[in-house]
Amino acid sequence: MTERFDVVVVGSGAGGGVIAGELADRGRNVLLLELGPHKTAADFTRWEAKAAHDLWWPIRFALIDGGAGGAVGLVAGRCVGGSTTINTKVALRADAKDYAKWHDASGIVGSSGSPFGASDLGPHYDRVEQRLGVRERADWLKSVHTVEPAFRALGAPLEPVHSYTDANCTSIGSCLQGCPTNGGKSTLNTYIADALAAGRLELRPDSRVDRIVIENGEAKGVEYVDQDGTTHRVDAGVVVAAAGTLNTPQLLMRSGLPDSPSSRLVGRNLGFHPARLVYGLFDEPQDNHMVYPITAHAMKHQHDEDGGFVIEATTIQDPIGFATTVEDETGPLWGRPLVETLRAFRRWVGLLVMVNDDNNGSVQLDENGQESFAADFTAQERDRMAGAFDFTRKVLLEAGASRVVWTGLITTHVQGTCRMGSDAERSVVDADGQSWDVKRLYVGDGSLVPRTLSVNPSLTIMALADRVADHLDRDPHGYLS
Repeated sequence: MTERFDVVVVGSGAGGGVIAGELADRGRNVLLLELGPHKTAADFTRWEAKAAHDLWWPIRFALIDGGAGGAVGLVAGRCVGGSTTINTKVALRADAKDYAKWHDASGIVGSSGSPFGASDLGPHYDRVEQRLGVRERADWLKSVHTVEPAFRALGAPLEPVHSYTDANCTSIGSCLQGCPTNGGKSTLNTYIADALAAGRLELRPDSRVDRIVIENGEAKGVEYVDQDGTTHRVDAGVVVAAAGTLNTPQLLMRSGLPDSPSSRLVGRNLGFHPARLVYGLFDEPQDNHMVYPITAHAMKHQHDEDGGFVIEATTIQDPIGFATTVEDETGPLWGRPLVETLRAFRRWVGLLVMVNDDNNGSVQLDENGQESFAADFTAQERDRMAGAFDFTRKVLLEAGASRVVWTGLITTHVQGTCRMGSDAERSVVDADGQSWDVKRLYVGDGSLVPRTLSVNPSLTIMALADRVADHLDRDPHGYLS
């Protein structure tokens, strides 16, 4: 007999974890399916290679201009909690200019009929911040104080970040391998753990969802393959696709949505919030690998007209990541220059610079189901990235760095492949997250974001997910009755 739930949620990250936990807390019968494993703090150690194997998607790449312009490295979590398990917990709300971009992109309006804005998302930010215990991090260590005067001298002062970490954070720098103290919050150790402990939620990790079952214009459930290779069908009153910005559009493509202007936008409008790590070499040890990343940021250039970038301080990749991505004017380092660079590991200070982009990327599936990702940056976007890089180098040199190296373009902040809106010809789902084409099918992750945010997106994704959960629990369409 086919199992039936009120709601099936596919994916347990910033979106799916919140939706599943919230609905379970409100008494709904929820099944949460996750492709990755269920690991907890007891499994997390500062073992870079093991964490990359256990918790991360293998690094994927979006080709720039078909590969002629290089690639953007795509970093994401593949485990219960998704990328919230391996991120740096920075908690920032969308800016007024971000909301304006959303309305311009998809015509999205809020409950009042006015352009969607802070009043529509504010209560959900409040709920998420309270649940996660968001707090200010002014506990700057040596490496931040090394560069802080330079930021101030160049007119872009550092400010403390807000983050979802509590007093159990010991600033040991292991965020990207999972927090071993549970001081760093995630959907894994809040929304999901709380619901599991109370017996309110059914979680099935190591489960690959192949398709959403669509019949007569409605989502009826999902088909998934468990860790033993057995295929199952589960029915539900509502299906929420929250597999992440890169994976949710693929799931929708495999599920056979009816052809329409809306469905043709699935996988389009991929935003990257492209980033680059820039490192400066100093005379004294900085021990950037033993800090809470990130405790400070410079917001002076956040808006497009001011440069369109934010710089975070301070951080460094662990040795494998550092060694395999670091480059200079001559290209990737190797041989003796790489050895000497690594020997100075404790003396490097890293800054992460993130740039606003205009959602010109895409997610694609070929006839064999093979995924690919494209990044097509405009001249204006390239100018922003160049300006951001130049300013970040200036900061490090002003701070006294004797040498500067950097990485290629990377991102953990992909957004926008199933954008929400109030115009079916410019969006994939409506303002509540429901598909324009298939009833009972919702999207609940970073895919929803109509235009790339100018700040770290995880808090906004969670607030949007809280909003979707609230809508589903109110059940205005009678789907859960």
